[in-house]
Amino acid sequence: MVVTKSAMETRALGERLAGQLRPGDVVLLEGELGAGKSELARGIARGLGVTETVTSPSFTILNVYESGSCPLYHFDWYRLENEEELYELGMDEYLGGDGIALVEWPGRCPEAVPEDCLLIRLEAEGETTRRITSESRGAFRTILPDEA
Repeated sequence: MVVTKSAMETRALGERLAGQLRPGDVVLLEGELGAGKSELARGIARGLGVTETVTSPSFTILNVYESGSCPLYHFDWYRLENEEELYELGMDEYLGGDGIALVEWPGRCPEAVPEDCLLIRLEAEGETTRRITSESRGAFRTILPDEA
């Protein structure tokens, strides 16, 4: 478990995590609204060298960033009704593909989550403190940089 005390610390954690990620990796970001999922995603993007402004894909469902060391596919599945919608939009092709996929709200389409992935749970504790844990699933062996 890692505890961050500001959005800046959460982004810095994401930046360190990015150094461990490789093309094809899928990272699930789980937590309530305001838990810090998008801040962690911004840090991962920065760690990959993404130069664009990273925004939450709440309304677009997918933001693609190609300016970094590999493509970054940032999903927000909150508005999806079911996994069929994900397949109809062709977004399943990005999971495990040539880039790194970050998925916010993976519980909305659990059937679409690959077996090999990293699940990161973020919990807000007060205004700025976040309790962050990770769980490697399947053959995925990466954990948060400060967890041992």
